[in-house]
Amino acid sequence: MKTISMNNVHKAFGDNQVLKGVTLGVNSGEIFGLLGPSGSGKTTIINILIRQLTADSGETFTDAESHEIGLMLEQDGLFNRLSVMDNMVVFETIYGLPRARTIEALEKVGLGDAQKTIVDKLSKGMRQRLVLARAVLHKPKILFLDEPTSALDPLTARGIYQLIRQLRDEGSTILLTTHNMEEATHLCDRVVLLHGGKIIEEGDPHEICKKYDAHKTLPDLEGVFVQLTGGKLQ
Repeated sequence: MKTISMNNVHKAFGDNQVLKGVTLGVNSGEIFGLLGPSGSGKTTIINILIRQLTADSGETFTDAESHEIGLMLEQDGLFNRLSVMDNMVVFETIYGLPRARTIEALEKVGLGDAQKTIVDKLSKGMRQRLVLARAVLHKPKILFLDEPTSALDPLTARGIYQLIRQLRDEGSTILLTTHNMEEATHLCDRVVLLHGGKIIEEGDPHEICKKYDAHKTLPDLEGVFVQLTGGKLQ
């Protein structure tokens, strides 16, 4: 069953054609990755699926109401003058959740001891973990994650991987963007590779790595794109 789908979607900003006929489908209960260099259309796809942007043409489908969606986007929307806990309480109140759920979410992302810290004092990585805690607080049906571990150290990133997989196992469907092929092989059941607004490869990330990496070294997204695009990255 497809929980998310796009069919021949186009989107332009002025003369810049960002998406050029994108078609994809995300199955219920899987982790699906959008991989590609900056400007390839990853964030635009998410913004269309969460209805922040309207496609110029094509069809889109997201099988969830707004309150069933969790978001971790580039613009974090945190209240800088409030504490970590106060930021969470805003959404705890919106969703009508018990305080225990909020504390659990903070502990899962490693912020259990930072509840009283003012958000403006947090490092970039800690802010990112707070946004993730907020996104998963209500155990969403669909979770959209835009570069979820881009500012995190490797140890914290592994903890986030574990949390994302746990959410998938509990029934959430997860769509994430990344430019890191190694991250995709750790997390994703399936991926698509985007280049110049088009999907140029899709499938199991391990199989894609085997297909394009003759030396079987660590997964290298740039190497894959160089082969697929004749050495032209965008």
